[in-house]
Amino acid sequence: MTEAYVALEGGHVLEGRGRASGTARGEIVFTTAYTGYEESLTDPSYEEQILTFSYPLIGNYGVREERFESDRVHPRAALAKEFTEDVVEWLASEGVPAIDHLDTREVVTDIRDGGAMKCGIAVGEDVTEEDALEQLEQCKAMSDHTDIGAQVSVDEPVVHGEDNDGETVALIDCGAKGSIISSLLERNATVHVFPYDADVADVEAVDPDLLFISNGPGDPVNFGQAISLVEAFVEDTPVAGICLGQQIVAEALGGSTEKMTFGHRGVNQPVLDLESGQVVMTTQNHGYTVAEPGEHLEVTQINVNDDTPEGIDGIEYDVLTRQYHPEANPGPEDTLDFFDDVLAMASGRAETQAVPADD
Repeated sequence: MTEAYVALEGGHVLEGRGRASGTARGEIVFTTAYTGYEESLTDPSYEEQILTFSYPLIGNYGVREERFESDRVHPRAALAKEFTEDVVEWLASEGVPAIDHLDTREVVTDIRDGGAMKCGIAVGEDVTEEDALEQLEQCKAMSDHTDIGAQVSVDEPVVHGEDNDGETVALIDCGAKGSIISSLLERNATVHVFPYDADVADVEAVDPDLLFISNGPGDPVNFGQAISLVEAFVEDTPVAGICLGQQIVAEALGGSTEKMTFGHRGVNQPVLDLESGQVVMTTQNHGYTVAEPGEHLEVTQINVNDDTPEGIDGIEYDVLTRQYHPEANPGPEDTLDFFDDVLAMASGRAETQAVPADD
């Protein structure tokens, strides 16, 4: 059997079955999702993390590329009670270490008790505990990945839906899931995808009806240029955000963010709308949250489990953000109308711009 070791911050070392060889380090987190492993593994928000699946069997419906959210696997390593061969072959082809035959209940309990923590992984014929501990020693805290956006963003602007005749969206790619783009395209928008550090002038050049800040990995305060874009556009252009995007918008408009103990990751997070009283189930993947929205924003939705902000609206500006993933592949789809709402904001701006000025 291939040796496999998981070294957790504090020196606790777990032993499992090696399924895909290699060494890795990152922040260890867990997801409670019982489906959607392909989407999770290709979600850029997992960059620089070790992903633990709490559901015991991962891979029971194969691996299909059309379900991927990006063009590669983003977690540095993957852990489970049991992986099927399909998933193991996929992870091995991506050079991502995989370990199973672990007591993932113990791993999840460690994370819940101690918080998301540094982790070192070693898998191979001749690896030892010391190899995993060496990886742990080299692991950086998530907030210390100050340019993590460069690892997950497009390098140059890309346009999708050029023939669409709907609203023009400037999507700032801080690690965007593909489903966000497809959700906008399905609603006839033209989507200009910009790098996470795009200049204001470059975005202005497309005259967007909507500035959209995407999801992504890491600490929102490390996305300084995206924060500056919100500051530059919010007075004249509607602004939307998902996940990291909500946090970036809050930072830009006088709010603050903070790191959570172990975050929200799964497909069954309950969210309460404070106006309607309705509760919806949502997909989430984040380790930071808005601590204070600031005077320009108001919290409109909260997490039922811990009261953290899940939806934020602008008070005097056209702003609409969500901490969860409304596109929610593989589900649930309770909140897809978010995209209708943000494009309605954009449509209002487009109509205003189209009205000729008085002579």
